[in-house]
Amino acid sequence: MRFQVRNVGRAEVVLRWVAASAIGLSLAACGGDETTAAPAPLPALETLVVSANAAASARRWDGTVEAVREAALSAQTSGRVASVAVDVNDRVAAGQVLLLLSVVEQEAGVDAARAQLRATEASAAEAERQYQRFASLAKDKYVSSAQVDQARAARDAAFAARDAARAQLAAAGQGADYTVVRAPYAGVVSARRVEPGESVAPGQPLMTVYAPDELRIELNLPQSDADAVRAAPSARVRFDDGRSVDARQVVVYPSADPISHSVVVRVLLPIMQTPVAPGTTASVSFAVAGTERALRIPQNAIARRGELTGVYVLKDGRLFLRQVRLGERDGDATEVLSGLNPGDAVVRDPLAATAALAAQRRAGGKQEGKHE
Repeated sequence: MRFQVRNVGRAEVVLRWVAASAIGLSLAACGGDETTAAPAPLPALETLVVSANAAASARRWDGTVEAVREAALSAQTSGRVASVAVDVNDRVAAGQVLLLLSVVEQEAGVDAARAQLRATEASAAEAERQYQRFASLAKDKYVSSAQVDQARAARDAAFAARDAARAQLAAAGQGADYTVVRAPYAGVVSARRVEPGESVAPGQPLMTVYAPDELRIELNLPQSDADAVRAAPSARVRFDDGRSVDARQVVVYPSADPISHSVVVRVLLPIMQTPVAPGTTASVSFAVAGTERALRIPQNAIARRGELTGVYVLKDGRLFLRQVRLGERDGDATEVLSGLNPGDAVVRDPLAATAALAAQRRAGGKQEGKHE
């Protein structure tokens, strides 16, 4: 009985295998024309072969643009704002008058100091003549040495009072000069904090001027990354408006912060035709030597279909719309993080690829763009 059961089991297995093979062959026979049918030829398309870029990988940090030279101008004397000659975003030249304060009190102080100086000069001249007379009489013993000493002391005191009056006049004149606020250097007015008619006191902020041709970004990097940047001091800066520039100079501080253990890296920006404003955020990418290889494609080769971002890949005469995940954009090139492999042929013009698929369908081909 056992022997017969085993033979029956083997027979069932054989029958099932034969039946499955027959079904598979029949399905293959029915669908053979569809699977082996060649698609209609595609129109000529310009493609590029994706290759791994052996350039150094990049690490990115976010920072804020600041001006190397930025002056917050404040009042150095009290007074009332007489006039304001410039406003925000105005370009000014070095030494240009920006603001005027009333000079009534300052001019009165100058007049008083000048009058005091004339009085002390007269006293000093009289003391000098008195001393000369006593010195002449002392030669013939008409006056004592004590009287000569007293005359000399009076003369010296008069000279000191005269010098003090001169200093007071200079100080009063400087106070009058402070009523005219001038630009310390050529730049742009970034802030205006007073209006005509306002009263100001010493130390009160008036305006802010910065030089747009000297901008920088300061970042705090970990020690290991700072060492890598020190070995390759170059950076690429990208702004929110899409512009990107190469750093003019990268300076890595020689010491680290004892608390955070981070190192300050200063990135100096080049002179731009349309400079960005201080306070603008920017991303700074440092080229760090490594073994990673990046794939990059032109920006105009990317197809966007709603939320789908992909590229058209040409393979064996067929077009595939392959979804990709993109990384950082550098000029016209965009890094591809996933979705492509080295050696893939990417169509440069997505619109031309779409038109080619439509022409292929019209020609009777059943092959359409596929999503891989």
